[in-house]
Amino acid sequence: MLVGDDWAEDHHDMEVMDGSGRRLAKARLPEGVAGMARLHAIVGELAGDEADEVEVLVGIETDRGPWVRALVAAGYTVLAVNPLQASRFRDRLGVSGAKSDAGDAHVLADMVRTHAHELRPVAGDSAAAEAVKVVARTHKTLIWEGTRHTQRLGHALRDYFPAALVAFEDLDAADSLELLAKAPTPAQAARLTIGQISTALKHARRKNVAGKAVAIQAALRAEQLGQPQVVTDAYAASVQALIAVLEVLNTQVKTLQGQVKAHFGKHPAAKIILSRPGLGTVLGARVLAEFGDDPGRYASAKARKNYAGTSPITRASGKKKVALARLIHNDRLIDALLTQAFSALRLSPGARAYYDRQRARGSGHNAALRQLANRLVGILHGRLKTGTVYNETTAWSHHAESVAA
Repeated sequence: MLVGDDWAEDHHDMEVMDGSGRRLAKARLPEGVAGMARLHAIVGELAGDEADEVEVLVGIETDRGPWVRALVAAGYTVLAVNPLQASRFRDRLGVSGAKSDAGDAHVLADMVRTHAHELRPVAGDSAAAEAVKVVARTHKTLIWEGTRHTQRLGHALRDYFPAALVAFEDLDAADSLELLAKAPTPAQAARLTIGQISTALKHARRKNVAGKAVAIQAALRAEQLGQPQVVTDAYAASVQALIAVLEVLNTQVKTLQGQVKAHFGKHPAAKIILSRPGLGTVLGARVLAEFGDDPGRYASAKARKNYAGTSPITRASGKKKVALARLIHNDRLIDALLTQAFSALRLSPGARAYYDRQRARGSGHNAALRQLANRLVGILHGRLKTGTVYNETTAWSHHAESVAA
């Protein structure tokens, strides 16, 4: 029995079909317990006395959330369908471009009927891994939000207070935010004393306070292009609002970082992940969160690399064959893996030698770093499979032998 489940914010459009493609039922189910109970009732009515012998496959465009967990707990085989896959499959069934929730449910059910062997079952990650994912993702999201708000702050200052961009190297730093909040206009900033600036620098635990205070004061008092006073006041109000948001974000990032460390430290795989070069607690937590910990999710190192997006894709046509980077990938995971690879260059002689060999073959920095990240994913897969910590000699012995040969 095949079920297509198109999820919306407050309901699920569902279609049930058999192996021949014949529609058995369709319904719009409410979100929550009531909707799940109705789904069980429909499946039970259709299965009848043979309920124990009927296999139910569910296609849905998400792999997480209470609804998905309830489906898995009920014994259904849940297949996560990438929205891009569903979109392209929809185009095969019709070229008009029409789209509806009910139509999407039909597409998902038909995909499960014809391509179940090519779809990925929802991973059975542990509750501990799910907890790490929740806090690690929120932590990274807040960091991204802080970056966006810092950029907005910089754009605003450039329009009415360019001297601030010269005075403060890091706009999101505690001392920069404190001084800008105290003096958000050029006139107010020019009146800041060495003592006031020094106090802010000491609060941020800066070194060479005296020298930096003099440099900041000089930059704030330098001549600059400005705006009419009424416009300057409007910008100052906007800047103070951005500063307030950034201060809250900075506080919550630190708070959540503690939660990330606490949850990750309790996970059984933490020791293995932390043994690898370039992975600290926060970065290691992100890697665990995005890969998950279902032992059967990745059949091989290649499967893990493909999911990571570090392995290349090959495009071949006639005599032309090229290997390209994967543009479709998990942004959070690839960000963590490339950061790890860059850090590993100074921490692991094997990683450094592998990177240098890629550069010697003509690869640019980004391509060589991606290849190193790909190799490190393979090493991680082996360590997790065997339950052993990273060993520098063992990890790179094969490549060392290949070069020597």
